[in-house]
Amino acid sequence: MRGKWAVSGPLDDLPSDRLNALQDRIDAHKKAKAVEDLHQKKDYAMANLAWRMVIELVAGLGIGFGVGYGLDWVFGTLPIFLVIFTLLGLAAGIKTMLNSAQELGEKQAAKAAEAKDDARGD
Repeated sequence: MRGKWAVSGPLDDLPSDRLNALQDRIDAHKKAKAVEDLHQKKDYAMANLAWRMVIELVAGLGIGFGVGYGLDWVFGTLPIFLVIFTLLGLAAGIKTMLNSAQELGEKQAAKAAEAKDDARGD
C-alpha cells in the first residue's frame, strides 16, 4: 500500500542547495543569538552581585535594628541599644559587602590570569 498512496514530505521536492543555504542561514542566526545571550548572562550576573550586596547590607541593618529594639523593649531603656546595634549591623553589612567585592575581584583576577596563560600558549 505504500508505493502508490505514499505521502511525500514538504521538503522532498526542494533542491539540496536550497536546503543547505537555509541551514546555513539558520546556523548563522543561532550563532548570533548565542553571542547576544552570553552578553545578557554577563549583565545578569553583575546585577545579581549588586543585589546580593544590597541585601547583605539591608540584612545587617535589619538584624541590628531588631536586636537593639528587642533589648530596649526587654530592659525598658531608652533607644540606646537600638542605636548601638543598628550601627553594629551597618558595620557588619558593610564588612560582608566588602568581602563579596573582594571575592569578585579574586574571581576576575583568576580569569585574567587564565586568559593570559592561554594567550601565551604554554
